Amino acid sequence: MKPLALTIGDPSGVGPELAAAAWRGRADYRLPAFYLLADPAVVSARARRAGMETPIRECAPSEAPDTFAQALPVVPLAHRMTDMPGVPDVANADGVIEAIDRAVDDVRTGAAAAIVTAPIAKKTLYDAGFGFPGHTEYLGHLASTRFGAAATPVMMIAGPELRTVPLTIHIALSAVPAAITREAIEATCRIVAADLARRFGLVAPRLAVAGLNPHAGEDGAMGHEDRAVIAPAIAALRAEGIDVRGPLPADTMFHARARAGYDVAICMYHDQALIPAKTLAFDSAVNVTLGLPFIRTSPDHGTAFDIAGKGVARPDSLVAALRMAGEMAAREAGRA
Repeated sequence: MKPLALTIGDPSGVGPELAAAAWRGRADYRLPAFYLLADPAVVSARARRAGMETPIRECAPSEAPDTFAQALPVVPLAHRMTDMPGVPDVANADGVIEAIDRAVDDVRTGAAAAIVTAPIAKKTLYDAGFGFPGHTEYLGHLASTRFGAAATPVMMIAGPELRTVPLTIHIALSAVPAAITREAIEATCRIVAADLARRFGLVAPRLAVAGLNPHAGEDGAMGHEDRAVIAPAIAALRAEGIDVRGPLPADTMFHARARAGYDVAICMYHDQALIPAKTLAFDSAVNVTLGLPFIRTSPDHGTAFDIAGKGVARPDSLVAALRMAGEMAAREAGRA
């Protein structure tokens, strides 16, 4: 299998030291080969600062599998970066974006099997003129422009005990009801069902859809959206042969017995999905982007500027993201 492409994310955050920690534990973690798209000098300096002296070797993606056993393979970026742990620098924005662009090109050309992205700082990119809400939306843009097919990225948080998908993501809670439409529910559920079958090996994925209002609206007594919007969308999906049920009261969806009845929970807004996911797997949940023509995973945490460079950041979520990307890529390769 081709190596995984790991992007550095914001170099002022914990991305560089987590990459070093993951490589250092590669045997214990049973990690597939990966290479880091980064400024080698920053990675080397950060590893030393964090107390993790790490051998680094600059190489091309094709050389990463042979390099991986002896050193952390780093594919150098054209843009240099500054190493200021905890202090975001707009001067690093070009390198952050370059790493993402090159990772997408590497999966497009077959040099990489999948993409794993370290966390970025959105404000730093916005200050540099970045015109996308975040990582996921930018990857959707690159998928459309570089793969020649329209893409609708869908965020899924996947842990050992629970997978959740937020229908709406980074919008105000007051804006959520208007954003919940039959079209959005149906499109999201189709993408989730298709990718769970294709990339996770679930022959007939079971989807559970949460209601928006308390008690899923109590048949209209506590809001109309569940009965007027969500229920008809579910009926249409079931008519297509998708195993989906709901709307279900969100307060009873996430205990162990309820979770045994479905493979993924489709939630109506950000916190409805992420609170249970992070409660059950705070250190090991993975952010997976569905609906793309390539595999992309990411740690389910941010840049952690407050602990960057201190050597205390845990690599658990990055390790889980690397392992999940490797498993998904191996499954796709097995079908080729």
